[in-house]
Amino acid sequence: MAPNTLYYGDNLDILRRYVKDETVDLIYLDPPFKSNQDYNVLFQERNGSQSKAQIKAFEDTWRWDQGAAEAFRETVETGPERVSRAMQAFRTMLGENDMLAYLAMMAPRLVELRRVLKPTGSIYLHCDPTASAHLRLLMDAVFEPARFVNEVVWKRTHAHSGGRRFGAVHDVLLVYRKSGLYTWNPQRLAYSERYQEHFFRSKDPDGRPYQAIILTGSGTRTGSSGKAWRGVDPTAAGRHWAIPGYVRKLLPDPSATTSQEALDQLDAIGRVIWPAKRGGIPRFKQYLDDMVGAELQDVWSDIPPISAQARERLGYQTQKPEALLERIILASSNEGDTVLDPFCGCGTAVVAAQKLNRRWMGIDITHLAINLIRHRLLAAFGEALDYEVIGEPKDVSGAQALAEQDRFQFQYWALGLVGARPAEQKKGADRGIDGRLYFHDEADKTKQIILQVKSGHAGSPDVDKLRGVVEKEGAAIGVLITLEETTQPMRRDAASAGFYLSPGWQRNYPRIQILTIAELLAGKRLDYPPGSGEGLTFKQGPKAKVRDGTQPLPGSA
Repeated sequence: MAPNTLYYGDNLDILRRYVKDETVDLIYLDPPFKSNQDYNVLFQERNGSQSKAQIKAFEDTWRWDQGAAEAFRETVETGPERVSRAMQAFRTMLGENDMLAYLAMMAPRLVELRRVLKPTGSIYLHCDPTASAHLRLLMDAVFEPARFVNEVVWKRTHAHSGGRRFGAVHDVLLVYRKSGLYTWNPQRLAYSERYQEHFFRSKDPDGRPYQAIILTGSGTRTGSSGKAWRGVDPTAAGRHWAIPGYVRKLLPDPSATTSQEALDQLDAIGRVIWPAKRGGIPRFKQYLDDMVGAELQDVWSDIPPISAQARERLGYQTQKPEALLERIILASSNEGDTVLDPFCGCGTAVVAAQKLNRRWMGIDITHLAINLIRHRLLAAFGEALDYEVIGEPKDVSGAQALAEQDRFQFQYWALGLVGARPAEQKKGADRGIDGRLYFHDEADKTKQIILQVKSGHAGSPDVDKLRGVVEKEGAAIGVLITLEETTQPMRRDAASAGFYLSPGWQRNYPRIQILTIAELLAGKRLDYPPGSGEGLTFKQGPKAKVRDGTQPLPGSA
């Protein structure tokens, strides 16, 4: 297993082929179910005739079909006993419907995820209330109920009308551990202004706010904590001296062995508040910066959704905030640990893991997602970042196999070779545009490159069609990417289209260009004006600042 790896393919197959037992420290997954969004899914063909791992469109669609029935049967017959019995119970309760199809897909993947998780590892399953109850029962079957840690509620959106119900504004994170030895780093939040105003009402002469904290605990003791100090006897009040650990860290000499020595040191540095009434028990002067923050609870409302104007927003409809993934990674892993996201989408978990000095693995079923993650990593960490991509074609024969398996995935992969993004297409419409690239070669003017991808036979009519689309769209350049070798008539027709003269660079670029997959794999690239083309083509995420991977995120409690 490579330290940092992106895998293209069905995550069940990838897990079984590439990921060894107990090699992952933390797993985060956000599998889709009835989101009514268009994005990465595992099953799309309702008749089950296509590969279970391939799609023809980004559509979150789940149906009880041949593929779902086969997945159910495999889990019942060969899966762990508890999981087998759980799936049979689901079928009795739910019948053969969309939810059962979803659970039949999830069950073997969760079993594999448990296998690859280290004994000290944890798994966070992100879901919405539509399927969270069913998934929790399935997680109980896979991990055992005793391994349940938390059901975290994350407020994912702002208040809105709920129609004839309460507005749905939260997602659920189901947290399970592999064993009782799981990694846990408590996360804390800064105290809210309301908290500070309520408790830190007293102020020093210089205006520094503080609160008075009691220095005794209930019950009497026979050691130094029960003895009098400067005329104050805690035993008489049925109490004893109790100095918190964080207070002892403030002492000039933390090695003080008796309560009286520690109290002397606190008084010497001006941190003891003496009551006006003689015989009263003194208190500790606690400043806000003495405190480590409020320990994080299981309702998270301080991480807002990604707004339309956010720099990290990449246009991926299910994208989660980096702050959410950073919190999860900080809580349940340490620097150098390995984080796995088997439904990595636009790669938020991957980016967060890299920022926090963790190793990572991401798996996705679409080349569109893999290409998006590549650009996101490049924007965030630069070209020096070392990682591997497994599952993509490395030669022409591999490209041919992908084209035969799924022409849409071939198209996404081919466009990724030149840094282009797929064009948005309406169902039933073919405008002759498979992808677009943008560049600037004069002030305040965005120019575009139109791309077409041919996985089958290509000829002169395709060149003529591309030329017509370029003229209609007012594009600067048109590019035809072909799997097959080009013909002499195709090259002649492309040359007859002339050149695009760049105003900024005062150089001619062929208006119609043809590139074969073989040429692209050999390193040949498009010929167009240099500049910020990739930044315009894929929305540029913010440059990441790699930081101390143990520090909690700021926030408010």
